[in-house]
Amino acid sequence: MTVPSPADLLSFNGRTVLVTGAGKGIGAGIAKRFAEAGADVAVHYHTSAAEADQVVAAIEALGRRAVALQADTTVASEAQRLVEASAEALGRIDVVINNAGLYPLAALEAMSEEEWDLVLDTNLKSVFLCTQGVALQMKTQDDGGSIVNIASIEGESPAPLHSHYNAAKAGVLMYTRAAALELGKHQIRVNSVAPGLIWRQGIEEDWPEGVEHWRETAPLTRLGQPDDVADACLFLASPAARWITGANLRVDGGVLSRPAF
Repeated sequence: MTVPSPADLLSFNGRTVLVTGAGKGIGAGIAKRFAEAGADVAVHYHTSAAEADQVVAAIEALGRRAVALQADTTVASEAQRLVEASAEALGRIDVVINNAGLYPLAALEAMSEEEWDLVLDTNLKSVFLCTQGVALQMKTQDDGGSIVNIASIEGESPAPLHSHYNAAKAGVLMYTRAAALELGKHQIRVNSVAPGLIWRQGIEEDWPEGVEHWRETAPLTRLGQPDDVADACLFLASPAARWITGANLRVDGGVLSRPAF
């Protein structure tokens, strides 16, 4: 195989990327960052239509192609439609970032079946459905493709009031490894990124004690930014990670490196 030059390792010129849950937050940051690296981007959203249009406008301002696509990725037919629409709009799909998710709070004893199902479906089932759909597309491409699933450090280290979210993200970590095992023969790489606490507008006001505790606990002493997660996705989707599959990359400022006692 031809090894890319160092200058080309993180270039996505001529490549296409589908980012789920890209209307706002981490997903929007990932979509914009791939566009900055030269990619054309399919911006998926479920309910954030206006925000997704703004992300598309920002990408187009960079001279890249972009399209906003609505779908409920917890439904098989909708996930398949999203993949097909992305490929039709952009010509092919080289990279998928499975980012769509929810982060609600619920006490284990009081959690309803509906709350459990919603979080598992949105954070885990959607990863399965989108991966399955795009694998069928990538198998037809000589050079396969790359899938990056957004997990969480809570898939390894549980947090209170998040038993449904903890379980879903732990599932994402194992599903990533299982998908890498089965799809490698098609030159489809599957990896995950596990963020820690990521900054969003208003988080300091909504959860001041949590933000302060994080800053005191994290070895790198700050919250993460969407670009921190996006750059990890760029690496794992790029030729720089061409012999990496089934891996999980923590992006947490070192929080999980601290001793448990």
